[in-house]
Parts: sequence; structure tokens; C-alpha cells
Amino acid sequence: MALLVDERSLERLLDDVAAGRTPVPDAVEVLRTLPYEAVPDARVDHHRELRTGHPEAIYGPGKTPRQIADIARSLAAKAAGAVLITRATPEQAAAALAAVPGAHYDERSRLVVVKPSQDSVAATVVVVAAGTSDLPVAEEASVALEAAGVAAVVRITDVGVAGVHRVLEHRAAFEAADAVVVVAGMEGALPSVVAGLTSTPIVAVPTSVGYGASFEGLTALLAMMSSCAPGVSVVNIDNGFGAAQVAFRIARRVAGTRETDVSP
Repeated sequence: MALLVDERSLERLLDDVAAGRTPVPDAVEVLRTLPYEAVPDARVDHHRELRTGHPEAIYGPGKTPRQIADIARSLAAKAAGAVLITRATPEQAAAALAAVPGAHYDERSRLVVVKPSQDSVAATVVVVAAGTSDLPVAEEASVALEAAGVAAVVRITDVGVAGVHRVLEHRAAFEAADAVVVVAGMEGALPSVVAGLTSTPIVAVPTSVGYGASFEGLTALLAMMSSCAPGVSVVNIDNGFGAAQVAFRIARRVAGTRETDVSP
């Protein structure tokens, strides 16, 4: 008997024990690996989804294909939410796809969706890429959000401040969204522009795109952190995955508020 380690699955197990449908020794066996599971070279945290609402993600760099396969197989068996591998090489992706049938590799973002979430979040997140060179990071955010179950992920591309008129036509989309992820390199000005156009929360992602004085994204990072426009939060350089997690938490909370709103 396998248990998906999310709140609803745990509630069902406890209900089955209380109703006598599941013997206590069987339930104990199911719960034995609830906190974590030891696999070769790793201890997989199965308890994270209960604590945070989404399971542990697998960071690819530094891991062998075999390690990736072992961890992916363990998480896929227990997680109800999306299981992702970030920054995966083709060799790591191949190992994951062999270990978990149905897994998918997105080459542009280097993200492996080992399994998508079983739940849907009735929310909209807009992902904005300042330039075409920023698309790998923007796609990491977009694919991660889709895998997490966000119902509508809207992509807006190549609307950087060198032609600021290109972004102005999307103001209605920003205002209709529950969160906006803005990905930009060079001088990193686009999140401030977008935040000045909408009341929607902005998650800013600096990228390492740019010439020498961009310092591999440091200039964009500092510019975004120094924004005079309110409502901008900033994640690390090239961290599309991290931006997706912030936007997902916002979207999930907003969707939950809609579901529980009983006002006339």
C-alpha cells in the first residue's frame, strides 16, 4: 500500500484506520518512510509537501544520472505535487525518463517534469521575458508553473525596455493575473516598468544575459532590488524555478480565497 505524501492522502489514511478499513500495522508500515527515504547517496524528503504544499525538487548539477534516477523514482512514487529536476543535462534527463515512464524533458529550460501535480490551481500567472535571450529562464518559470497545476500560464516575450511601447499593450493581461513573473537581463529595468503599470504582485528574475558591465546578472539583480516601484520581489540570478515557486504560492493562496469566499 503506497501513500502519496500530501495532506488529503494522509487524512484518507487516518479515516481508513479510524473506520477499521486499514489495520494499524499496515498504516504504520505505510508511514514508515513518511519523513524521508534513504536511497543511494541521498535522503529524499517526503515530508516537505506536508510542510510547504509542494514536494522536494531535484537540483541537477553535481549529480550522476544514476543518482538522478534514484531520487526521481522515489519522489514520483510518493509526491502528489509536481516533481521537477532543474538544470538537467541530456544524460540526466534520459536517466529520469527511463526511471519514470511519462516524465518529460524541456530542452530550452533544462527542466524535467518527472510528474505533474495531481491538483489544479484556478489562477493565472503571466511570465514576461524582456528579450529572446531571456527565454530559457522564462521557460523554466513557465514550465514549472504549468507542472504545479496553475490553470493559466500566459507567456509574453521580447518586450524589453529598449522598445517600451511593446510592453504597454499588455497592461490588461498584467492586471487580470494573480501574479506576474518578469525575467530580464542587461540593466534589469523591466520589472520596475511592469510594476508601475499594475497592482498585481511582481516576481522579478535577473538573468545573466548582457555584456561585461552586466557582471553575469549582478547589475540586473541590484537594479531590481533597488526598484522604486512598489510590489516587486526579487529572486536569484537565472532562478526561473524559484520565481515559479513564489508565484505559485501567491496563486494558490488567491485561488483558495476565491473558493472559500461566501459573500453575496
